[in-house]
Amino acid sequence: MPEIISLGEALVEIMRRKKGVPFTRQDIFLGPYPSGAPAIFADAAARLGASSGFIGVVGQDDFGLVVRDRLRRDGVDTRYLRVAKGYSTGVAFVTYEMDGSRKFIFHLKHAAAGQLCPADVKAEYVRRAKFLHITGSTLFLGENAKEACLRAARIAEKAGLLISFDPNVRPELASIKEIRRICKQILRMAYVVLPSGEEATMLTGEEDHLEACRKLLRMGPRIVALKQGRFGSTVLTSGEGTHIAPFKVKEVDPTGAGDSYDAGFVTGLLRGYSLKRAAALANATGALSVKKFGPMEGCPNQNEVSRLMASREFL
Repeated sequence: MPEIISLGEALVEIMRRKKGVPFTRQDIFLGPYPSGAPAIFADAAARLGASSGFIGVVGQDDFGLVVRDRLRRDGVDTRYLRVAKGYSTGVAFVTYEMDGSRKFIFHLKHAAAGQLCPADVKAEYVRRAKFLHITGSTLFLGENAKEACLRAARIAEKAGLLISFDPNVRPELASIKEIRRICKQILRMAYVVLPSGEEATMLTGEEDHLEACRKLLRMGPRIVALKQGRFGSTVLTSGEGTHIAPFKVKEVDPTGAGDSYDAGFVTGLLRGYSLKRAAALANATGALSVKKFGPMEGCPNQNEVSRLMASREFL
């Protein structure tokens, strides 16, 4: 049985080949690439050698096969990746601005991904794990998806599992007010929260990222791992804050790097690493993930991560 379980949206991404091409212009897209924040997390954890399982829904179509085949090939337990007849697999269209920021057009809520429901969460499957990972984007796919996450979190809390939470804020899916209201329910139960600085600010209203993370700690979590991209990451607890240097890599595509970071951090905790070592593993995993185009394409294996960590090629 998996030691780490994630649940939520499984989809494919169709991505602009070049930066600076708006959706309103005709140009080339590449894909389909298997994606979905919790699915990327599950895949990255499995690639690192962790025992990883995924709960989600895809359509009975070729895009669904793309997602299922990738997860299975990389060792993810997909017994509860349901195929929903009558629904197409979720799709996200992505374009990049010249500054590297992204814009999305989602087909999720009314696709197979949005059909995740509490019945998909099998209590015994969750209870036998050690970590449950939840992403904020799943909480806003619809009422049933939100309730599926809350059901999983309550089962995990009662069974003594540790819960990791990536806020993964998507203003395209809900208002900031609604995001804060719903995320608070997960924050109360979470052991570790893994936000970006912008997400920490959106959740707390604090402009300073470190102060925002300290405020998140007061909401319930024991650990906040602040993802800082090319500046590395900072791990905060009630007693201390430690910055971990980033690794030097050539970036091709940052999509999925945060989810890969999450997988590295949780895998490190599962292995009993210190917080600093778990964050170094997370930094290395996230760094390597940006070297290839596509959300899951760069997910590194344990040997690749170990080599980068041994090289100590910090920025």
